[in-house]
Amino acid sequence: MDWQNQLRKSICTVDQLKPYTDISPRQERQWRHIVGKHPMRITPYYLSLIDWDDPEDPIRRMVLPDAEEMDISGSYDTSGELRNTRMPGLQHKYAQTALILTTNRCAVYCRYCFRKRLIGLPTEEIVTRFSDAARYIERHTEITNVLLSGGDPLILPTRVIERFLERLSLIKHLRYIRIGSRVPLTLPVRLLEDRDLISVVRKYGRKPKQLHLVAQFNHPREITRRSSDAIATILTAGVPVSNQAILLKGVNDDPDTLAELHVRLVSIGVHPYYLFQCRPVRRVKRRYQVPIAKGVEIVEQARRQLDGISKRFRYVMSHKSGKVEILGIDGGKVYLKYHQARDPANLGKFVVRKVDPDAGWLDELPRL
Repeated sequence: MDWQNQLRKSICTVDQLKPYTDISPRQERQWRHIVGKHPMRITPYYLSLIDWDDPEDPIRRMVLPDAEEMDISGSYDTSGELRNTRMPGLQHKYAQTALILTTNRCAVYCRYCFRKRLIGLPTEEIVTRFSDAARYIERHTEITNVLLSGGDPLILPTRVIERFLERLSLIKHLRYIRIGSRVPLTLPVRLLEDRDLISVVRKYGRKPKQLHLVAQFNHPREITRRSSDAIATILTAGVPVSNQAILLKGVNDDPDTLAELHVRLVSIGVHPYYLFQCRPVRRVKRRYQVPIAKGVEIVEQARRQLDGISKRFRYVMSHKSGKVEILGIDGGKVYLKYHQARDPANLGKFVVRKVDPDAGWLDELPRL
């Protein structure tokens, strides 16, 4: 099945899920309500990774709706994206980086998505005039890199992806371009069989700007023969691959799973980059967020099992004020540091807060 047929045959309704799992009438009503608010999409390939005999299966947990999504505590914009939007689809939060929302669609709609407010829904937040975004970047010579995000850029038509890369490659002060995508693990056939796409990736992989792929593997079972081959295809095209995982309750919130994930990532040529604290997103926070204190413990125990490249990842939260690295806990205090900052004056600044065993976000940690 080619990649476009995979998308067409994706599971998008509760009725399509019924042959795979038993649900009660009440559960069915809840799921229909939830999917009506935030759409569901699961490719046949990714669906095949679920162990349907295990109700706590981590793959299932990431993509199937659940009654906990009825909880609306939190925010739909936890990182201040709207505040940093300069025009539809273009964000400029950190001086050196521009972020472009290329699409509101993905191959698989992850239930924990921090852009739940727009994924699969009508929105005015994605880029409509790429030429305007490119001109903004040209005028702002402090921008050294662009992140193509969404949604998932790698489900766009190849001609659109090529147009983006071609236009950005002409901007002299850009040093590199990043593409954020889960396609290697949710729709690997796109990279394994779409020769036109791989030709484009190879064409723009190293010249005139270095292209990088930022993947998001959250669990070792997402690293399959197919997804590993998809990564190998990207690497062979001259594109380095890094990984930004998210610490998710019931998915990877134990040291052994987290350690195995990073060991296996390195074994297929993927460099661990960030482990994100799950954001307190509405309909996400209750189901997926791990408290920071527990997260620190999990990360420290996982790192004891790792060495070299596999332990290089940073445990961070993408706060509205910046990217805050969670350094550790000592003497009842949480130590944090601004790895990136919306206000350049905060770059490198240390933050110390009291430990609260239930706090899941910087704003919830008590001040000293």
